[in-house]
Amino acid sequence: MSTCWQPGAGVQLSHSDNPRRKLAWTLERVATGGGWIGVNTARPNQIVAEGVAAGQIMPLAGYRRLRREVAWCAQEGGERGRLDLGLSDGPRPDALVEIKNVTLLSGDRLRFPDAVSVRGRKHLALLTAAVASGLRGVMVFALNRPEGRRMAPAWDIDPAYGEALCAAAAAGVELLAVRLCHLPGAVVTGELVEIDLEKA
Repeated sequence: MSTCWQPGAGVQLSHSDNPRRKLAWTLERVATGGGWIGVNTARPNQIVAEGVAAGQIMPLAGYRRLRREVAWCAQEGGERGRLDLGLSDGPRPDALVEIKNVTLLSGDRLRFPDAVSVRGRKHLALLTAAVASGLRGVMVFALNRPEGRRMAPAWDIDPAYGEALCAAAAAGVELLAVRLCHLPGAVVTGELVEIDLEKA
């Protein structure tokens, strides 16, 4: 939540009638002056999946089958994991896609992660193994606020993640940064944003 809150900021909440939930209300987005920031980390996966299905994210367009929460293992006895999307029956090799919500703003860059992420490094390893097996491995950074002209690793927070991201990219994992656009009653996928892997 760093850089996502300031005193007096406006918020939007959603309400659930599910009696199994501990809390009925969920914080969805915060307005800090530059526009809405999406802080519900459960939302980006659905938004990106809808964007892919609608052909709005061009590097992932053309697949006729989309699965959510795909269990995958590179080889028998290897490390197993779950990735956010599996794409098949398309013009390019089948793809495994992981989606990360990005809200940390530093200067003109949005950065990930906002805390040390061992799980994030595991996902990069799975995507790298997918590429080695002949699949597409794609990391999608969902930029969930309007500011920031570029996406970059948060080198000062988790340098190990930054190194793992660079290694994954060198091994053929595709990196995409997609702006999420907050409309009055919806959030949709927007333009692709430049990714800068240089240490800074």
